[in-house]
Amino acid sequence: MVDLTTTYLGLKLKNPLVASPSPLSEKVNNIQHMEHEGIAAVVMYSLFEEQIIHESLELDHFLSRGTETFAEAMSYLPDVGKFSLAPEVYIETVAKAKKAVNIPVIGSLNGVSSGGWVHYARKIQDAGADALELNIYFLPTDSSLTSSELEDNYVKLVSDVRAEIDIPLAVKLSPFFTALPNMARRLVDAGANGLVLFNRFYQPDIDLEKLEVAPRLMLSTSQELRLPLRWIAILYGKVAADLALTTGVHTAGDALKAVMAGASVAMTTSALLKSGPGVISTIINGMEAWMEEHEYESIQQMKGSMSQGAVAEPAAFERANYMKELGSYNPHFR
Repeated sequence: MVDLTTTYLGLKLKNPLVASPSPLSEKVNNIQHMEHEGIAAVVMYSLFEEQIIHESLELDHFLSRGTETFAEAMSYLPDVGKFSLAPEVYIETVAKAKKAVNIPVIGSLNGVSSGGWVHYARKIQDAGADALELNIYFLPTDSSLTSSELEDNYVKLVSDVRAEIDIPLAVKLSPFFTALPNMARRLVDAGANGLVLFNRFYQPDIDLEKLEVAPRLMLSTSQELRLPLRWIAILYGKVAADLALTTGVHTAGDALKAVMAGASVAMTTSALLKSGPGVISTIINGMEAWMEEHEYESIQQMKGSMSQGAVAEPAAFERANYMKELGSYNPHFR
C-alpha cells in the first residue's frame, strides 16, 4: 500500500489532489461530494477585490482595463448590484464549508492593489479557513508602468495580506515575469508560504457578427500542463515555499508529473467541471496503481525526483530543450 500523504502550507493532506477555485465550491454539498470522492483539500471560489470596494471609481478605472483577460475576471461576472455571492455571503459559505467537511478549506482572495479590502483576509481566517490563497493577476496596458513598479506592487500586496493573517498564505501568480525565480523569491520574502503556478486566464475573442469583444470560456487540457511543470521543476529547492501546480491536471499521469517536478500538490478545476467530482477517485486510484506498478512507496519518495536539480540533464528545462524539440520534429508530409 503506497503512502499518498503530502504536506502543503503546513497542512497534512491524505493525497496531493486539491480542488482549485471554481463554481463548484459555491455550494457546500458540492464540497462534501468532492470530499467523498477523495479530494484532499478545497480552495474556495474567489472573493474579488472589486466585489469588496466596487464603489471606488478610481480603482474601477485601474482594474477594468484588460480584466477580460484573466481567470474568474470581472468581465465574466454580473454587475455589482447583481452579485449573487456578496462578500458577507462568501464569509458565511467558508464557515459553513469548514463545519461540513473534515478536509482543509482554503479561502481565496483575488486582487491586485493594496487597500482596505485586504482586511477581508482576516475575516476569511476568522471564518475558519485553514489557509488563504491570494490570486494576483494584472495585465499592464499602461506604457508608463514599469516592470519594477508592477513587481513592487505585487510584493506590497502580499506583505499587506500577510500582516492581516496568521494562517498560511499561498500566492497564485502568472508566468509573465521577466525574471520569475527572482519574483518568486521576493514573494516568499514578503510572507508567502506557498506559490501556485500558474493563474490560468482567458484571452478575449472577437465576435465577427456583433463586432464586439466577447469572452469565450475554454477549459484547460493536459497539454497546458507543460508550462507550470517546467517552472515547478526549476523552482523546486530554490525557494523556501511549497509549490502547487495548477492548469492542465486532468489525469493520474498529470498529477504524478506535477509531484515528480516538485509540487506538493496538483490542483484541478477543468477536469471537475468537465467530468464531475467522480473524476477525483479516478485520478487518485490511477496514481496509486502507477506507483505500485513502478515500486514507489510514497509521494515523498517521488517528490522532486524529476526536478531540474535531480535530472541527469538539467539543461532540458532550459534553452537546450528548445533546440532539441525543434530538431526532433518530423513533419508527417515528408
